[in-house]
Amino acid sequence: MQSSLGRLYALAPRGASLGLERMQAACALFGNPERAFEVVHVAGTNGKGTVCALTASMLQASGMKVGLYTSPHLCRFAERIVINSAPIADAELDSILTEVLNRAPDLTFFEAATLTAFIAFQRAGVQVAVLEVGLGGRLDATNVIPPPKVAAITRIAFDHMTELGDTLAKIGAEKAGIIKSGTHVVLGKVHPEARAVIEARIAEVGATLLELGEPEPYPGAQLAYPRVAMLGTNLAVANTVVRHFNIDPEVMAHGIEQSSWAGRNELLHRGGQELTLLDCAHNPDGAVMLSHIIEASVSEAMGSRRNVALVFGAKQGKNWTAMLERLSNCTGHRVYVAPPIDGAVPPETMQQRFPGEIAPSIPAALDRARSLVGPRGLVVVTGSTFLVGAARAALLGLPCDPAIAL
Repeated sequence: MQSSLGRLYALAPRGASLGLERMQAACALFGNPERAFEVVHVAGTNGKGTVCALTASMLQASGMKVGLYTSPHLCRFAERIVINSAPIADAELDSILTEVLNRAPDLTFFEAATLTAFIAFQRAGVQVAVLEVGLGGRLDATNVIPPPKVAAITRIAFDHMTELGDTLAKIGAEKAGIIKSGTHVVLGKVHPEARAVIEARIAEVGATLLELGEPEPYPGAQLAYPRVAMLGTNLAVANTVVRHFNIDPEVMAHGIEQSSWAGRNELLHRGGQELTLLDCAHNPDGAVMLSHIIEASVSEAMGSRRNVALVFGAKQGKNWTAMLERLSNCTGHRVYVAPPIDGAVPPETMQQRFPGEIAPSIPAALDRARSLVGPRGLVVVTGSTFLVGAARAALLGLPCDPAIAL
């Protein structure tokens, strides 16, 4: 296993080289496995992983065999390729990944991972694959698929501007590239500037826009889903996608209750106390949404922001100053630590802009944050997916594969 994963990680220097030609050729070598199942294709600046997880769980609850492909991983690479809620087995991953690397050596890290997922889904007899776009949409490796049954775009905000453009319209156009002829499209609450571009794409290719429905699968549904993980527009998008499959609303409700999405507004606790909120917000738009959750927690249970400690780290290129400006208003303490990834922002740089403490390691940061708020306070870990993954592993004693920003 380490051999194939080691070979995959060795492709990292190739970076995120956008384009479809390599993937199209590689898929053809394997008999085009991406054509073996129906697809729900999900793009967006934030929320796409949550929508994918909810959608996959509801489809699985209906009796379908469902594949789920997401990125990046939190702890183990196998989390990226899931079939009916179970990460791909190590032996199966090793076998398929070795085939891919041997026969298609020119692929990038993400392309090789994506092709591995397609082959795994085909061989497992998956009926529907729920695919999260890696970066953008138009030139993303996942976009070699035929027209998906449903394409969803969750939100459009400023992120990855070097690759996608410096206006919401440009970013929206890249994400709208997943919309193809005959596809049904679901849009979250998208800014008008981006929405206009997306609607133009829908008209151009002959796709159909579905009206965004309610977050509940049926009126008055009493859902026992986690406190913060599945509220609002993300749930509305997922429900609208799944309704297009003509699934019974009661089955949808069961799927929602059975779903999980680690590290995204995930509340961990120990002994009913020591609450820790993990959220992979890594841009200002995500920080705004997270701040609303923290503010609600302060109002409902914490009493004061002095009972909330922020553990924060970020990767270079992210607008961490805007994130901290928002989050500093609803947290009483800040502990900075570098995520376990190349190109992390030095914690000292953050401390100079927003006063706080510096921790030498992620476990030390968690311990210091807990000491600042006590057993009944709230520790919030955010700023980087890679920080959240390492923190989750530390809190739960989980094994980890190396983090990689691809």
